[in-house]
Amino acid sequence: MAASVSSQKTTLFRQEASGVTYRIPALLYIKETGTFLAFAERRATYKDADAEYLVMRRGLMQSDSVQWGSIIPLSLATLPSHRTMNPCPVYEKKNQVLFLFFICVHQDSTECNQIFLGKNAARLCYISSKDHGVTWSQLADLTQEVIGKDIANWATFAVGPGHGLQLQSGRLILPAYAYYIHRRCCNFPLLCFTRSHSFAFYSDDLGGTWHCGKLLSKKITGECSMAEVTCNDGAYVLYCSARSTYHRRTEALSKDLGLSFEKPHLSKQLCEPPCGCQGSVVSFIPPEEYRWKQDDKEVNITRRPGPERAQIHVPRRSVSWFLYSHPTNRRERSDLGIYVNKSPLSLNCWDDPWIMNKGPSGYSDLTICEDSFHFGCLFECGTVEAWEEIAFQKVSLEALLKD
Repeated sequence: MAASVSSQKTTLFRQEASGVTYRIPALLYIKETGTFLAFAERRATYKDADAEYLVMRRGLMQSDSVQWGSIIPLSLATLPSHRTMNPCPVYEKKNQVLFLFFICVHQDSTECNQIFLGKNAARLCYISSKDHGVTWSQLADLTQEVIGKDIANWATFAVGPGHGLQLQSGRLILPAYAYYIHRRCCNFPLLCFTRSHSFAFYSDDLGGTWHCGKLLSKKITGECSMAEVTCNDGAYVLYCSARSTYHRRTEALSKDLGLSFEKPHLSKQLCEPPCGCQGSVVSFIPPEEYRWKQDDKEVNITRRPGPERAQIHVPRRSVSWFLYSHPTNRRERSDLGIYVNKSPLSLNCWDDPWIMNKGPSGYSDLTICEDSFHFGCLFECGTVEAWEEIAFQKVSLEALLKD
């Protein structure tokens, strides 16, 4: 099955007549081999409680097309009596190791039950590959090692879904969220004080050990995606875009690269449907000709009053740009769009979205085809419901910037 680089949509996973449904896409591109890896959950039905295990398809760049292989069940990414959910791949470039993180949730427990009872039934697990997903290691369960005793305060949690990332420092980042029990009565959780908060799992030794960052405070935030901002003074900032129930996307910045995040704010430009929806964000350095154009428009030179009038202050600016994918309809999960942000450190600088899929649209995941200024998007879509299929589409930066 081939898809044109010029952005023909290719269906990779389709709902079956038996009711089997594929949901929750995650996408990764490995530059060394020109390989796309597309992950999803296989479910008996479209419902979360009917998730079974993860599947994968491999796509290879061949001239001007992507050639996709068949669906591969990831049988090693399973625990007995558990369903496997939320694929979250991250590629460690130095040792060329692919980590596929996910959660394994006990089959008898739904997310609602965990929140109501205050008893977590999810496990933090991963498998890894040293040959770009051809073969995989045995499953590793990191729940006790990484979360430890604090799991007693987590009603439930999950990674991603969508991709993780490796920062310029080498740190590996896994976006995640947890329902934290802030208050109990007679040892039972008070539901109004059990709130969802985004955060990051991270590793500073190339995936050898993992740790928890601090939960985002103040706002209720859930499924999230993160991207690194390169600043013009050589500094780096981590950006978090999180699902919310406030009808607007929640954004936050971390100056310590995921250990903690500053006070989040609600975006005036990025809407959420009534119950929210997962979205994906990636950062990249645009071609030089675009950077010069942007510099001419955005350099704000502020002249200070008084004796220092002759001095000028140039505020920190971003060298990176962002892409963000998410349904654009405020009333329902529909009309998947890709937004461009040429100044990620400034509030409300998103361009109007480029509509990738008109009609029912759900979860999505973006990846960068490095050095080519093309981007891949794996997304849920359909004719009547957004879970009818998961499709892949490739788009160029040039197309996104056209009026």
